[in-house]
Amino acid sequence: MVRTGSASVAAGPTLAVVAREAGVSVPTASKVVNGREDVAPETRRRVTEALDRLGYVRRPRFDAAKTSGLVDLVVHSLETSWSGAVLHGVEAAAHDARLEVVVSAGLTRNRAGRPDRGWMDKLTARGSSGVLFNLAELTSTQYSWLDQHRIPYVLIDPVLEPPAGVVSVGAANWQGGVTATEHLLALGHRRIAVVAGHQRRMRSSARVAGYRSALAAAGTPQRPEYVRHAGFDESAAHRRTLELLDLPEPPTAVFVCSDQMALGVYEALAERGLRVPEDISVVGFDDLPEARWTTPALTTVRQPLSEMAATALRLLVRMMEGDRPENTRTELSTRLVERASTAPPRD
Repeated sequence: MVRTGSASVAAGPTLAVVAREAGVSVPTASKVVNGREDVAPETRRRVTEALDRLGYVRRPRFDAAKTSGLVDLVVHSLETSWSGAVLHGVEAAAHDARLEVVVSAGLTRNRAGRPDRGWMDKLTARGSSGVLFNLAELTSTQYSWLDQHRIPYVLIDPVLEPPAGVVSVGAANWQGGVTATEHLLALGHRRIAVVAGHQRRMRSSARVAGYRSALAAAGTPQRPEYVRHAGFDESAAHRRTLELLDLPEPPTAVFVCSDQMALGVYEALAERGLRVPEDISVVGFDDLPEARWTTPALTTVRQPLSEMAATALRLLVRMMEGDRPENTRTELSTRLVERASTAPPRD
């Protein structure tokens, strides 16, 4: 079994030190570490905070010679068609590899937004042979924990730039931003806005960078007021679109950095009595099923979500077999899918 991620950390404090810090007995601290349910919530909170504060790391129990044929998939949410596409890709590749998959949703952080140790302890209890993380924000402690336990893992479309050496799979987001913007430029648009996701997240910043590069290559001035961030939230995209429409010179086209946000853009345009694409053109990103269901159907940049997930599973299998990938970052190509939401500007 190979090690992945960052370098191994030095041995941390003992469980007795953690128990003393949290003001509990060692057996109680042990129950929390091992994911037992018979611990009061307040006690669990104190122990968990002490574990994280002191950097306690459980001793490795993973044994490559006793692989279970089981892998974990940790996804951000199970409520979106995005997650459905990822699950489809992982399931198909796992079937080919004769592996079983345990799916968990949003378990890397607790309700307070703090790192959650529960999923880590359950992982070792199950004896999973590897982990796939989709849109997860892992902490340095969690990366170190995985390294200490020698559990192979691969990130699918990581939210933040992963540490050096961590294996990840994503889409060519920068090129996708270029393609979307070039499409609008080719139609004759020059007042092109972008409704982006989070300002400092990998995929969002790359798509905006591609948008800027396409404008610069075409000699089209970049307008700071045309760049709006909505955090991949449909309601926020609705508000950002209304702001764009209130500008003295509103855009004639909008590149929206996710299909989900494009639904909010459509709603805002309808509120103002504007038609797509007669009054304003819209390009999305993802090519989720929603892109085909909208009226008019959404022109969008397709990123191969199922293929990304399947690629990540195949990489994970190689790592489980002791073969470390030569390249830690794999990017799959994107392409434009033209539908009915774009047209030349009226003027």
